[in-house]
Amino acid sequence: MKFTIDKHDKYIVFQLDEQKLNSLIAPKLKSELILINTEGQCNIIMDLSEVQYIDSSGLGSLLVGHRLCKNSEGLFILTNMNENITRLIHISQLEEVLNIVPTNDEAVDLIFMEEIEKELKRETR
Repeated sequence: MKFTIDKHDKYIVFQLDEQKLNSLIAPKLKSELILINTEGQCNIIMDLSEVQYIDSSGLGSLLVGHRLCKNSEGLFILTNMNENITRLIHISQLEEVLNIVPTNDEAVDLIFMEEIEKELKRETR
């Protein structure tokens, strides 16, 4: 599995450099996401700009990433999805579950807004 990781203070951008996210790639992706989360990263931007096709195993690995980030009070955000992937997520009725934004910049903005909200909630306690 080929991928690129760009680490920042509050988040990590994980770009999957594969055309297909299928049953061959999904277990490796799950392992990487678990490792990243175990290292303390709770905000992950999953850049799918290179991915052309996702099957049910691939969707499962994305849901694992979502669950890991949610359980550690972070965000798992999908970006740069093509029309086929967007349609599959819609058909699977996962657009209400997964955080999806068009670009990485919008994902970064969303993460920082969530971080500000967390800080405000802590201050009011």
